[in-house]
Amino acid sequence: MFSLRRPLILGAALIALAGVVAPAQAADIPAPGEIVMSPNIKHVTNVPKPEALADIHTDMAFQGDYAYVGNYSGFSIYDIRNPKKTSLVSSVVCPGGQMDVSVYGNLLFGSVDSSRSDDSCTSTGQSATVKESWEGIRVFDISDKTNPQYIKSVETNCGSHTHTLVPDRKRQNVYLYISSYSPSETFPDCKPPHDLISIIKVPLRNPTAASVIATPNLFPDGGFPGVPGSYPDGKSATTGCHDITAYPEKGIAAGACMGEGVLLDIRDPERPRVTATARDETNFAFWHSATFNNEGTKVIFTDELGGGGAPTCNEAIGPNRGADAYYDIVRGKLVFRGYFKIARHQDDTENCVAHNGSLIPVKGRDIMVQAWYQGGISVIDFTDSSRPKEIAFFERGPDNTAPALSGGFWSAYYYNGYIYGSDFNLGLDVLKINDPRTNKANGVKTDRLNAQTQTSYPERGHGHGY
Repeated sequence: MFSLRRPLILGAALIALAGVVAPAQAADIPAPGEIVMSPNIKHVTNVPKPEALADIHTDMAFQGDYAYVGNYSGFSIYDIRNPKKTSLVSSVVCPGGQMDVSVYGNLLFGSVDSSRSDDSCTSTGQSATVKESWEGIRVFDISDKTNPQYIKSVETNCGSHTHTLVPDRKRQNVYLYISSYSPSETFPDCKPPHDLISIIKVPLRNPTAASVIATPNLFPDGGFPGVPGSYPDGKSATTGCHDITAYPEKGIAAGACMGEGVLLDIRDPERPRVTATARDETNFAFWHSATFNNEGTKVIFTDELGGGGAPTCNEAIGPNRGADAYYDIVRGKLVFRGYFKIARHQDDTENCVAHNGSLIPVKGRDIMVQAWYQGGISVIDFTDSSRPKEIAFFERGPDNTAPALSGGFWSAYYYNGYIYGSDFNLGLDVLKINDPRTNKANGVKTDRLNAQTQTSYPERGHGHGY
């Protein structure tokens, strides 16, 4: 399992100008903070986490010349007109994890799955057992990038762990599919069963009128009941969804819903319905996220084994748990094809798990960039979904700036020629891949990327994105 790291590090050592430093020790684990990467990756720059935001960086979105990075304490806006000189524009302090973000026009939406004393940016943590506690969606006006304004909040059942932006075809409204989970009889606003998602409708001409318009039950049979057992053997029951990725132009979405993966028909965005289900009682512990290929004929589901706080990339856990699972969509059904997991073993102090990523737009191939927490950033070719393979990587040795098992890349996305990685503690990294298999993507431009709102990429020239 260590075989990939040694030759890649040795090759990378030959291109010192790219900032690669080969490990001094004989072991395959890099030294704390040490950068290792494949020869076809260049580390362009790192912008440290803003001092104003005390907590960890989370998910990202992109629009025009700006990147938006969530943080448990708020969010930041970065100028990426020249990726080599990426710079901080502003930070908004507004605590309430996770603050995963999406953008549309002059609006930014942030998810809050942290029970708060109220909906304000001066709120404090308060138990969900208190009826008056708040969690849900925050809406900001980002027309002035230097001074975003908080304009609206919408409370949702069980908060908003993540959300998915779905524009309507007339571009008059956007819908937010709210994923949340883990109900309790002691939570007044989040009682079991919680087999639903919340749908918020946001009128673009009057965003302060945003409201919950539906709470469709996706699992009328209760969903997967789970498999009892402690880490790493237990399997989560379905009590809501963790993450939904929509592909609006194809009228489909894929949901990673704790105990199972689902395919949805979203042609009517106000009435999504489940059309296919996949379960994996052998290897998947917690269905975490989903990504379609460009044609919408495959889905990659990720497994967040250990909740992102365990050292799962090691020999003991093996190659099939805490991994990606690849499914082809065949006559409307999800058909399993294979697993992928990084083969570079990590230290026992490194949290490592399949996490958030996006496609690299290469015509005729299926290639994805993906974060693995302290496992780093991986580029995976899954054109043959039964034999996915890593073609590039970037990672650091154990993060000694924070407690053990609390570091690494939350998400990694490809946007207009560069890879951006949101590191828990170390800020925003910008990478450049130079590889014959991906270089054609350099000519593909889009004006927006919300990773949970996929659009088909153009073969050449400019795309529009949602």
